[in-house]
Order: sequence, then C-alpha cells, then structure tokens
Amino acid sequence: MLLSSAVVIYKQRWKLRYMYYTARMKYISKENKDEDSSEYNYDAFISYSDEDRIFVIDHCIKKLEEDRNLKLCIHERDFIPGHDINNNMVTAIQTSRKTICIITRSFLESDFCMFELNMARMESTHSRNGKNILFLVFYEKLSSKDLPLVLCEHIQKQSYIQYQSNEIANAIFWDKISDAINA
Repeated sequence: MLLSSAVVIYKQRWKLRYMYYTARMKYISKENKDEDSSEYNYDAFISYSDEDRIFVIDHCIKKLEEDRNLKLCIHERDFIPGHDINNNMVTAIQTSRKTICIITRSFLESDFCMFELNMARMESTHSRNGKNILFLVFYEKLSSKDLPLVLCEHIQKQSYIQYQSNEIANAIFWDKISDAINA
C-alpha cells in the first residue's frame, strides 16, 4: 500500500507541485488580484539558463520587445526580490500569455529551468483548459537522445522552432516566435 502510494505520488509530482504553488499563490495574493481580469501582465515569460542570458538580453528583448512591441517577463529584470524563487516562477507563468523556453544543454541541466518547463506544462493542462502556452526554441542543436522524455513527448505533440543565425532565416525565426506569442 505504501509503495503504491509512493509510485502514484512520484508519477504525479509535477502536478502536485503545480497545485501546491498555485494554491499558495492564491492564498498569499488573494486581496491583490482581480479575479475577473482576463488580462495578462506579460505577452510571454522567457525561461532560460544563466549561460544563455546574453542571447535573451541582446536578442530576445531587442527583437520581441523593441521591434515587435511585445512585453516579456525576464527573471533577472521582473522577478520580485526577496520572494520565494518558485513562487516567482509560477507567478511569471500564470501572468504571461505564453511561456517560451530557450532550450540548450545548460537549460536541460538546470533544475530551475526544468521546474519552469514543467510548471508551464501543468498550467496548460490544469488552468488553461488544455490550451498550449508552452513554446520551445532550440537555441542549440540537440539530438533526441539528449532530451528528457517529457520534452520528447511535448515535441511530438506541439510545434517548436530551431534558432537560425543566417540573416534571412533569422528574420523569419523572430516573426514565427512573435506569431506564436500572439496566437
């Protein structure tokens, strides 16, 4: 009995974590939130590893915020100092229309990045009625054997995009990301 309970808890760990942080956030910020508001604070939350910071700061902000007038949630700029990091992450996902994950080896090795990816998956499933809010950008070429199973499953069901560095393909790349955010 105990073993079967442990197996169920393990298999549902991301859903349980998501439910815990969602309930905690609602309790903490109940009087501050307008329950009828369907507006989001951000068009997209960008989830990335610290090693990919330069790409986000120099390219994502310029191409999406400055050139396409989208409002991004960037953790080093928009997270509230002194608040629990996990609460900041869940808040960023819940107050953004989409979550964009910049997938690199560093991202896959980061517990925080994987937490954000899994919380965005749970947000799609449990709070947004199955509407996909998660969009993957492969900034590095990775083989499928390097990817965790949860990412492989998502790739098989949803679209993703590979970063393009040549000038013409790069313009199309940013247009596609903008379209995904606005979809």
